[in-house]
Amino acid sequence: MIDLRLLREDPDRVRASQRARGEDVALVDALLSADERRRSSGVRFDELRNEQKQLGKLIPKASADEKAELLKQAEQLKADVKSADAERDAADAETQELLLRLGNLVHPDVPVGGEEDFVTLETHGTIRDFGAEGFEPKDHLELGQLLGAIDVERGAKVSGSRFYFLTGVGALLELALVNAAIAQATEAGFTPMLTPALVRPQSMAGTGFLGQAAQDVYHLDKDDLYLVGTSEVALAAYHMDEIIDAERLPLRYAGFSPCFRREAGSHGKDTKGIFRVHQFDKVEMFSYVAPEDSEAEHQRLLAWEKQWLTSLELPFRVIDVASGDLGSSAARKFDCEAWIPTQGKYRELTSTSDCTEFQSRRLSIRLRDGKQVKPLATLNGTLCAVPRTIVAILENHQLPDGSVRVPEVLRPYLGGREVLEPVSR
Repeated sequence: MIDLRLLREDPDRVRASQRARGEDVALVDALLSADERRRSSGVRFDELRNEQKQLGKLIPKASADEKAELLKQAEQLKADVKSADAERDAADAETQELLLRLGNLVHPDVPVGGEEDFVTLETHGTIRDFGAEGFEPKDHLELGQLLGAIDVERGAKVSGSRFYFLTGVGALLELALVNAAIAQATEAGFTPMLTPALVRPQSMAGTGFLGQAAQDVYHLDKDDLYLVGTSEVALAAYHMDEIIDAERLPLRYAGFSPCFRREAGSHGKDTKGIFRVHQFDKVEMFSYVAPEDSEAEHQRLLAWEKQWLTSLELPFRVIDVASGDLGSSAARKFDCEAWIPTQGKYRELTSTSDCTEFQSRRLSIRLRDGKQVKPLATLNGTLCAVPRTIVAILENHQLPDGSVRVPEVLRPYLGGREVLEPVSR
């Protein structure tokens, strides 16, 4: 959530942020009104309580005639205090409910617009000219079947659409990717973490995934637990309700977990293969930093993502995501999109978001700097979303006979294998 003090001091900035996101601007005024009622009812409650205490001191000293009148006043004050208390609680609850619906403040440098209004910041690598090489590229599903690596038919039979099996070298390729990604993260100073896939409502809500993203989340009604769509949720909630000494920052974690997404609203999109699925594994970077260091940390996370994709020898571009395409927690987001030959376009492989103090306020995570205690900043960045990375590797590194060249960074994790060979010629 945002700082209420900032809302009071500069409501136009918050309105502009809501407008840039394409979200309800009237929410700002409703929140200002609720906050004013919360504060005024709080003052009224304090005044009545003080009056009640003063009256309580007079009653024992009063004469019999005076005491009767004072007791009558005390009864009325008791009712007034109870009413003021209820009014204060109601206004506070309304303020908190509205505050939780408000997205993070959009960074002033974020391009304004919808999904297609991003700005391309960088382009890396060379797109292969398969025509010049004399063959038509196969898509990842055909390659995966030739290699005995991907089985979507049995995935659908067992679990339904958008599920899959990774088999043989497909399973080995996932393990190689995960191990190589964790190795890079560890070398960069991240603490490796295996995180829970099920979290409580306060963890999911605290990271901002029960707002606009709620339709994409799996909920277990019987247990009131949520399946995470990213280990960001567990990593953000890891220090919930804690105060962290400033000298311990930055704290950096690399979480590995299964991820579950309903993919609501994606009907008809990427139905072939394993690009858009309901369950996948991912290595996620997560940082806790002082608020003034969040922009620099965002650039560091992006640099680690670029290092990873470069090590996989993939052509990719970096985009500055437009305001209307930001998640509610993100003040700014950069995506790295790899070239997918058979689609003839760049597709998202990694994403990194600066969430500033938004999540830490909701999760009550603070830093202690001397005598000062204040919210800190949280950031997240995908290092390796496994299925999409497999798609990009298979298609970009394929050879005319259906085999696939293994990037050098993965070879130590595949027993030195340089090429993945079809299971049958």
